[in-house]
Amino acid sequence: MTMTSNATGTQERPRDGAFVLGTFIDAVDQESARRRILEWATARQSRAVYLCNVHSVVTADSDPQFQHVLDGADLAAPDGAPVAWALRRLGQPVPHRVSGPDLMWHLLGDAERRQLRVYFYGSSATTLARLRQAAITAYPGLQIAGMHSPPYRPLTNHEQQALVDNINATRPHMVFVGLGCPKQEAWIMARRGEIAAVMLGVGAAFDFHAGVIRRAPRWMRDYGLEWLHRLGTNPRRLARRYLVTNSVFMLRFIQQWLFKRKADA
Repeated sequence: MTMTSNATGTQERPRDGAFVLGTFIDAVDQESARRRILEWATARQSRAVYLCNVHSVVTADSDPQFQHVLDGADLAAPDGAPVAWALRRLGQPVPHRVSGPDLMWHLLGDAERRQLRVYFYGSSATTLARLRQAAITAYPGLQIAGMHSPPYRPLTNHEQQALVDNINATRPHMVFVGLGCPKQEAWIMARRGEIAAVMLGVGAAFDFHAGVIRRAPRWMRDYGLEWLHRLGTNPRRLARRYLVTNSVFMLRFIQQWLFKRKADA
């Protein structure tokens, strides 16, 4: 367990979960994650929600600055079958991973039913336009507070403040951030306490739901093989990320698990 504090610094109940390498991952499934996010969103609390996969956990293990970002999460869900598997090996009852694209899509349905406003930040203007159409087609009553595609360069301090002001002016309950890891997590942490909404780093979810990237068949997703489908569609870009990073993850986690078993003996 670990303690968490909200954006006002008030300490809350302990989070159930375990450290996978150096990152605390919450022992949640999709339903429990949704309930927690919707509770925060309804109250328009400023929260940081990350979907942690092998890439983010391994990156944090060798990057203290990014580790600090993940340490500030209000919820770090196990996205990626290996991360969920690692939690189970550590004694946490996590039946399945929490898929970022699936979580986002279900939350949009929840937002429609509860009349919550959503905001999309990241990706290209073209992808955002296609995402808007897909979301409204699926959920006609969805209230999209706004969308913004940032430029491919660092924003100035003035631009950052103007962006925060503009997002807050639309009064969203949830802000979905699709900038890719680790950029989206760093952006969310920098805005935690400034934007009055739950902010979720959802990676490639915008591209999936906009139809820019084709998702793996359902059976591959159910068996934790979505990474293999993505690798096959873009091997040049993803080969190192999946093959090398997954190998590093398994080696480091086995070391962690063996050390834990020795300590518990």
